[in-house]
Amino acid sequence: MVLIFLRSLLFNLLFYPNFVFWAIVALPTLAMPRKALLRVANWWAQSNIVMMRVICNIKVEYRGAEKIPKGPLIVAAKHQSMWETISLLHFFDAPFFVLKRELLRIPIFGQYLMKADMVAIDRSSGRQALMKIAKRASEEVRRGRQFVIFPEGTRRPPGAPPDYKAGVGLIYADCGVPCLPVALNSGLFWPRRTFMRYPGTLVVEFLDPLPPGLPRDEFLKRIQSVIEEATGRLVAAGQAEQARLFGRMPQAAKA
Repeated sequence: MVLIFLRSLLFNLLFYPNFVFWAIVALPTLAMPRKALLRVANWWAQSNIVMMRVICNIKVEYRGAEKIPKGPLIVAAKHQSMWETISLLHFFDAPFFVLKRELLRIPIFGQYLMKADMVAIDRSSGRQALMKIAKRASEEVRRGRQFVIFPEGTRRPPGAPPDYKAGVGLIYADCGVPCLPVALNSGLFWPRRTFMRYPGTLVVEFLDPLPPGLPRDEFLKRIQSVIEEATGRLVAAGQAEQARLFGRMPQAAKA
């Protein structure tokens, strides 16, 4: 575990300079089309994946990418780690997601978020925020974009009881496009609220898209069922791999 601690420390020491480097590289894209900025963001994400593999011995595997529909889409992903917020976007042509309005005030980074045309909200406004998200999501999806949403609203540790919000059903009903469920086990390797990074195989699985037009209640049941079943399978496989590597699961993986 000492070696894992040292590797995690090195990764985090390099993570922030790496972000600053790509933030500088991206500066010219503020005067270019949005796709240019997204391309640099993808390079940044890929550089993090390389560092994860080389420094932390974390391999990343994607499954089912051939199932991703072209064009407008809702992408409903399990959320266990910061990792997926920066590493899923390169699968989509014109992705957008919801973020806290306060992030727009961060110098330079906030400018990038505005350039990428993300949806910024005041989370304290409750239902008003949800209605704003639904309206904006519908507008952007009609322009051919892909809305990446985390149906539970926040990161949940592996094995935590599901807590899907009804808002994803409202957005699905308003947008009238397919919904792509995404399962993953990132929380085993890049856990929340710790700088530790644990070795193993991080798996992202794109599942069969749900067609538009399902009744809202049926959609909510199906999206939770398919994501949780697949995520449970991926987490169990990841925990078995960690048990082989460590002789037991890391404490963070049990949280």
